[in-house]
Amino acid sequence: MSRQQLPPQIKKLSVLDRGTGKQVVRYQLIADAGRNPQTGKRQQVRRRFATEREARKALADITGDVESDNFVARNDVTVEQVCVEWIESLHWARKTTIAGYEYNLAPWREQHGPLLVQKFNRRQLDELVRKLKKGGTTTAKGKVRRPWANRSLKRTVETISMVLDYAKERKLVSHNVAKAVKPKKGKTSKPKPFTPEEVVRVLGGLDGDRDEHAWHLALRGLRRSEVGGLRWPGVDFENKTLDVEIGRASAGGKAVEDDPKTDASIRTLPLDNEMVEVLRRAHRRQAADKLQLGDAYDDKGYVVCNEDGTPYHPDTLTHRWATMLKRVGVRHIRLHDARHTCGTIMHLRKVPLAVIAAWLGHADASVTARIYTHSQDEAMADAAKVYGGVVTTSDTQAG
Repeated sequence: MSRQQLPPQIKKLSVLDRGTGKQVVRYQLIADAGRNPQTGKRQQVRRRFATEREARKALADITGDVESDNFVARNDVTVEQVCVEWIESLHWARKTTIAGYEYNLAPWREQHGPLLVQKFNRRQLDELVRKLKKGGTTTAKGKVRRPWANRSLKRTVETISMVLDYAKERKLVSHNVAKAVKPKKGKTSKPKPFTPEEVVRVLGGLDGDRDEHAWHLALRGLRRSEVGGLRWPGVDFENKTLDVEIGRASAGGKAVEDDPKTDASIRTLPLDNEMVEVLRRAHRRQAADKLQLGDAYDDKGYVVCNEDGTPYHPDTLTHRWATMLKRVGVRHIRLHDARHTCGTIMHLRKVPLAVIAAWLGHADASVTARIYTHSQDEAMADAAKVYGGVVTTSDTQAG
């Protein structure tokens, strides 16, 4: 059988092996690779191989990739560069979303930022996940990280995957190495709302607490971000209403203000007489603080703030909530569960789900239904009694 002729893109060469000083045979490939997606100029692939078989396979792979528009040329784009470019491409993302992505990507950028993104591989990603899970990695500011929970690991891998999808779309990488990583889902915390009796105990123990209005608002269904973002111009004492418009959230350890996620979150709530009086007391306290501090008072109009008028960091609200519960002697629940307490009590009091959804700022009442079908143990017990009564009646009638 005659030897197959080499294609024009492959040439057999005799070159000097620098290691041995002897002449060796190599196969040089020069293949057309279409136009560079970044510059628009025509590009070629130039590589050398030890065997003809390797050169032919590379030519077939390159030709197939070019024809299917999947060819990726070698480039010098780094992990850090592609992260920056991806974030800059998120033109309509909320500030809190961007901050969250930057937090998720921080370990990757710290450990592999200078690395060419084409060189980043599955082994390196697995090693990064192991390190974060174990704890002990260092942030850019020199702080040692604690071990990350599965939920945080999942978010980081998912965000890295989004960046690599972007890089693949821009033809910076040939494939997304994060796609095959399937992080374990974090445990979803079930709501643990207060009972009505516990709510009474909490509200009854707030005398002298400068943050009492924050806890009243939380137990009336406002999110932590909504409590922290409230401004006095949104409080209408005369008409007894409260405008919920801006959120102040924690993203990557930073306090970030932004519009709510959905239009449903922007709402005007009626205020009961007790809430009006609680807010009036807070307003008077702040007026006294302002008078005492004078020019040192930073008046930005926050409803919930420090003595000098500056807003709390969102995490500060969480810490103060825990301190308050310990002081009044009521079991600890998450601050977010104060919101669930409001929804649960409304549900137990037969308030229509559509009304609860509007009050809480849910975009879809089905979300409300899914959250509050748990109700509380007493409601579950009542349901069992009702069902038991139906079964007993049915058995009696059947007999």
